[in-house]
Amino acid sequence: MQTIAEIGQAHDGSLGMLHAYIDAVATTGCTAIKFQTHIAAAESSIHEPFRVHFSKQDKTRFEYWKRMEFTEEQWVAIGTHCKEKGLTFISSPFSNAAVDVLEKAQVEIYKIGSGEVNNLLLLKKVVATGKPIIISSGMSSFDELDTTVAFLKKHKASFSILQCTTSYPTQPAQYGLNVIQELKDRYAVPVGFSDHSASLAAGIAATALGAEILEFHVVFDKQQFGPDVSSSLTISEAKTLVEAVNNVNTALNNPIDKKDNSEYTDLKQIFEKSLAVNKNIKAGHVLTFDDLEAKKPKGKGVDAQHYESLIGKTVTRDLNTWDFLNKEDIAL
Repeated sequence: MQTIAEIGQAHDGSLGMLHAYIDAVATTGCTAIKFQTHIAAAESSIHEPFRVHFSKQDKTRFEYWKRMEFTEEQWVAIGTHCKEKGLTFISSPFSNAAVDVLEKAQVEIYKIGSGEVNNLLLLKKVVATGKPIIISSGMSSFDELDTTVAFLKKHKASFSILQCTTSYPTQPAQYGLNVIQELKDRYAVPVGFSDHSASLAAGIAATALGAEILEFHVVFDKQQFGPDVSSSLTISEAKTLVEAVNNVNTALNNPIDKKDNSEYTDLKQIFEKSLAVNKNIKAGHVLTFDDLEAKKPKGKGVDAQHYESLIGKTVTRDLNTWDFLNKEDIAL
């Protein structure tokens, strides 16, 4: 199970904060950490509107992306730090220029954000690196995904797809958990779930339904600044989620054969029960349902499951209250 902590812009443009996130995510059990690589001049313009008006310090969305930039040298150090902490280094490029930077930084997996799924120019650049690709399906219809998947398969790319809902935070009715299996059936590639719900339930449910990759936003504190804070888990919540989904994944990979219960033979002797009488009974008495009780352990009398075979039968000897009832006590 691949568990990816998405940092996004949670660092708010601070390189020190970004490195602090790497250290923190390394304590959660996540297998990977994901960033976004922005080069404002290459990906945006002054005409781009804000998705949400969260910023009081950035006059334009372009200025915000500019503040989120890091240099090529800084990205190289980021990649090195991730690997030192045992985390797979993943990033989403938003321009061909960003791919060049990430190649220098030795990114291990490329994530394609849902707004870039139709950007075949960028996809061609990413495919050419030969690195694995994760596609987010958030804003894409099946028709659009068909085009992208055909493009990736044509170029022999190694890729997976995440079910995602582009809504922040995502509400339960919007999770689209049914799409996980639909994606598997339609494209026959690994499928996962990208979560923006800020909950534990969505990721656990997605794992139980067959998601092989789980991505979720993380943040140090839900009171801090940023566009994705309301859609994020805290570091402690991320740790709880990872433990839970790993346990679910272990369960899924270890199916139980209910046709074979031989491992419970000894326990069944302890917990299952034998038939006994609940009152003093004289020889010649005809047994009724109200004469019987079931008592532990199994094997001291007729098994409790066979009580019907004794109803209406005659007792051959005197029995005291709570005596076990065996076949030799019955006139057959």
